[in-house]
Amino acid sequence: MENLYLGIEFGSTRIKSVLINEDFEAVATGNHNWENRLVDGVWTYHLEDIWAGLKASYSDLAAKYKSSFSKDLTQISGIGISAMMHGYIPMDKNGKVLTEFRTWRNTNTQEAADILRERFGHNIPLRWSIAHLYQAILNNEAHIADIGILTTLAGYVHYKLTGSNVLGMGDASGVFPLDTAKKEYNNDMLNSFNELIKDKPVKWELLDIMPKILAAGENGGYLSAEGAALLDAGGKLSAGIPFCPPEGDADTGMVATNSVAAKTGNVSCGTSIFAMVVLEKALSKVHPELDIITTPDGKPVAMVHCNNGTSDLDGWVQMFSEIVSLSTGKDVKPSDLYEKLYLTALKGSADGGGMVSCNYLSGEHNTGFEEGRPLFMRLPDSSFTLANFMRSSILSMMASLKMGMEILDGEGVKLTQLLGHGGLFKTAGVGQKLMAGALGVPVAVMETAGEGGAWGMALLAAYMKHKDTHFDTFLNEIVFSKRPSSSINPDPADSKGFVAYMERYKACLEAERVAVDRFR
Repeated sequence: MENLYLGIEFGSTRIKSVLINEDFEAVATGNHNWENRLVDGVWTYHLEDIWAGLKASYSDLAAKYKSSFSKDLTQISGIGISAMMHGYIPMDKNGKVLTEFRTWRNTNTQEAADILRERFGHNIPLRWSIAHLYQAILNNEAHIADIGILTTLAGYVHYKLTGSNVLGMGDASGVFPLDTAKKEYNNDMLNSFNELIKDKPVKWELLDIMPKILAAGENGGYLSAEGAALLDAGGKLSAGIPFCPPEGDADTGMVATNSVAAKTGNVSCGTSIFAMVVLEKALSKVHPELDIITTPDGKPVAMVHCNNGTSDLDGWVQMFSEIVSLSTGKDVKPSDLYEKLYLTALKGSADGGGMVSCNYLSGEHNTGFEEGRPLFMRLPDSSFTLANFMRSSILSMMASLKMGMEILDGEGVKLTQLLGHGGLFKTAGVGQKLMAGALGVPVAVMETAGEGGAWGMALLAAYMKHKDTHFDTFLNEIVFSKRPSSSINPDPADSKGFVAYMERYKACLEAERVAVDRFR
């Protein structure tokens, strides 16, 4: 019987499932669209949405598998769960969730993050689980006394499917800082945190509630009968399937682009945009704009993460589809327009033609914004064309990222190439060309970029069968040796235009500050 491996990723707008064979080729995929909600000032996905979406995505995959192979999907050799990194899901000791899931998009943890950064001498980003936990303690939230498990979305889904409270190293490194040499949570910082909360109304010490850390290739548990019912509404899937450690979407992006070795990097652009750079050595100092996390096998990674990617542009494309539908009398979906609109951006002026967009649908920690107000501005004499509008909107996604990448450049971190993946790179050539010009580094895209992190998660599930092979070797020589990629070098005209765009963008942030403070 052929070995099949399943990767499921809870992205910000889609829950995607990818089933691969022994040659690491996708044989079936499943999708379910979902959206985050702003509830009482908190960005969240309701628990019922998590489980309904999981079943829908898997059901879509299973139906496609049966259509292609004329048989039900009943046996899988390995499964892996990935999700948006970090955030906050506290449970009691029986696995009951105590609050709504608080996603990476929330920026209401500034006080906690600042205190912990100063105390630990280590950057604690706003979305990290420990920042959410300590903010809840500072806020005297009633649930903190009852916490028995603290985990991420990937860890939560994995726990419910297997009963195992574990995390892969990459996702764990955003729960709490790691000692990468020992592949465990940093003991000095654990003790420091316990001392910090010793007078608070809690009955636990931090290590007691956090997931066990597992490296790539280790077994993370087995699908339970209860878990099989949560995953497969059709009841065809057998219990007992092994699971690899659950991971965050940044780590599955690294795997999917073969960017886990030192001096390699990748950039992902969907609802959020982030770049991951695997470091050769530690940075000279703490930078609040940079996360220090790890690869699935424990190498240190500098992450430039920006909350705002395509969401603002998605709203515009939705409106454009309504305009086209109104003018033609035909139902035109946004998905019908993306490729044409993205290609139109290449016809725009290199600097966006005097236009600038601030795409902050939510807060943006990299530039100091706790909330967002999407803004579009143009000069009176700007060339107000669709091409320039699209180009300026796409460049806006890269502007905050550029500011973080400049910090890495100042630290002497050099890259020969970035691998791109995510929604921005689906239209051939557009995201690559504009990103290369913006960041001043060649940007490559692999043929597998469309499968993204779910495919990367399936590779991690398959690695359990290859764990005696070094992880880098597994990816380089077994998975990617025959997988072509295309690379685009920076165009000097694009780079010059982006410099001009950035000048307007930084000026626009002053208007954004007024909008956040006054427009309510």
